[in-house]
Amino acid sequence: MLTISRTLHDQIVAHARADHPDEACGVVAGPEGTGRPERFVPMLNAARSPTFYEFDSGDLLKLYREMDDRDEEPVIVYHSHTATEAYPSRTDVTYANEPGAHYVLVSTADTDGAGPFQFRSYRIVDGVITEEDVQVTD
Repeated sequence: MLTISRTLHDQIVAHARADHPDEACGVVAGPEGTGRPERFVPMLNAARSPTFYEFDSGDLLKLYREMDDRDEEPVIVYHSHTATEAYPSRTDVTYANEPGAHYVLVSTADTDGAGPFQFRSYRIVDGVITEEDVQVTD
């Protein structure tokens, strides 16, 4: 289960909406070994695409050095889908290289009639996708 604060949840959703119609992407870092998401790090989608996201390699290297210096790890890796449901694509699975991370997908399309966005979380390990519950705390 992913437990996330209302503030972080809302920041991820706001980033997805702000970057629409392009996909948004970013990381939420947390203290190493805790699994606790704490620090919101929105990233630039270097692909600037409505169907694909790509972290800028320089920005990603800088982030990993920063996390290393702060004894943090990526607890959440997030991105948005602009026209499809919040479910990992084959490309998303291929690029999922953090087995301990929660992969959060936000859809900015109303694909299920449940409203203007979906917020869903997955574990992706060795190509296997497992959806998990999300608990938003105040």
